[in-house]
Amino acid sequence: MPKLKSRKSAAKRFKVTGSGKIMRRSTFRAHLLEHKSSGRKRRLAGYNVVFEGDADNVRAMLPYL
Repeated sequence: MPKLKSRKSAAKRFKVTGSGKIMRRSTFRAHLLEHKSSGRKRRLAGYNVVFEGDADNVRAMLPYL
């Protein structure tokens, strides 16, 4: 059986935890940061867990995750 290809854009965006959950970076952190408060930017700096409904789509894009 041939190897499956991963979507390279998804491979760069998602990581998996030891328990198998998929992590992603927060949105709203790329630009227009001037008017956002420091606390808000600090909260956006971390990683978030991908919603369970979307995790299936991510796993389809990354067969060896």
